[in-house]
Amino acid sequence: MAHFDVVVVGAGIAGAGVAAELSTDRRVLLLEQEFRPGMHATGRSAALHSEIYGNALIRALTRAGRDALMQGERGRAFIRRRGCLHIATDAQLGRLDDFVSEPGVAAAVRRIEGAALRERVPVLLPRVTAALEELHAYDIDVDALHGHYLRRLRSAGGRLVCSARVSGLERSNGQWKIAAGGEAFSAPIVVNAAGAWGDEVAELAGVGAVGLQPRRRSALIVDAPASADPAPWPAVIDIDEQFYFKPDAGRILMSPADEAPSPPCDVYPDDFDLAVAVDRVQRVADIPVRRIAHSWAGLRTFAPDRTPVVGFDPAADGFFWLVGQGGYGIQTSPALSRLAAALVRGKRPPADLAACGVRASDFDPSRLRTGAASGRSTTSRPMRSANS
Repeated sequence: MAHFDVVVVGAGIAGAGVAAELSTDRRVLLLEQEFRPGMHATGRSAALHSEIYGNALIRALTRAGRDALMQGERGRAFIRRRGCLHIATDAQLGRLDDFVSEPGVAAAVRRIEGAALRERVPVLLPRVTAALEELHAYDIDVDALHGHYLRRLRSAGGRLVCSARVSGLERSNGQWKIAAGGEAFSAPIVVNAAGAWGDEVAELAGVGAVGLQPRRRSALIVDAPASADPAPWPAVIDIDEQFYFKPDAGRILMSPADEAPSPPCDVYPDDFDLAVAVDRVQRVADIPVRRIAHSWAGLRTFAPDRTPVVGFDPAADGFFWLVGQGGYGIQTSPALSRLAAALVRGKRPPADLAACGVRASDFDPSRLRTGAASGRSTTSRPMRSANS
């Protein structure tokens, strides 16, 4: 039986990130059920970094991770400026005003109207009358960021094992015994970063579920209008979050911002959802759709209060949760990886995270054991995410 200091279950962006952070002073094993890492939520992300998306805690994590994304690896940033417009028709102007009145939003946006909108996105129809333009919105190179974490793990001596679905997980004599991929491992600490499968991993370990909610998000790629070059356009998000679209390698990515409940699985898009996306986008933008070049779906897994679950389970020694990132897992990964690694080591959140308002107690699993989540309010706007 191979022994490690920490075993991380799930090699998506969350698991890879915390494994990389811990590998500097711990022997770390990273287990992945698929034949390669990042096949599900991480590999199907539209990857927009937005500092006004999500609830207040998500926004704090996103702000706290921006510098790391800009720094990148060997001088190459993981993000590049994209811009983002939150658009409104006359009937939606009240929602635009409500949004800008939320804490932290006004300082992060500027309002544009009329002709200025068409300058930014020429295909917008006249019925779009105003928008909030984000000052800090970026595209994220997901492959580069995910690969960075995996390289850091390997260079520090950590081990990645793929095709290793966990089939046994039990606590004995202060150690977790893990059966996965036909091998046996042990460690005093297990980090559950299994995404949509997080509750299943917990139940396998005899640990109560936290009520994770996997939800399907569909997306498609279509050709840009013949006379348009979408490359300089910002991302465009409906203020009521009924759709979004953004440039993607000379084409246009669009989504109906759907959230259909789903069991943990290799999820596929629904044709009806794809049609809804096209219809909603075409109500505000002159984008003919003659064919769908590509479509896909991914699972975005939320905790009941839409805030990530990060911390040791109060009823299971050495069982650490890192799940429930929803559609914000990519943009929050630099901060969440460092937060989780600090808590695994028994330390407080790093000072720079704390300065952005990141507190360990806000993410603690115990909040979901006491029923506190049912009365918890983290934002007046149940924001969704373009991160998948």
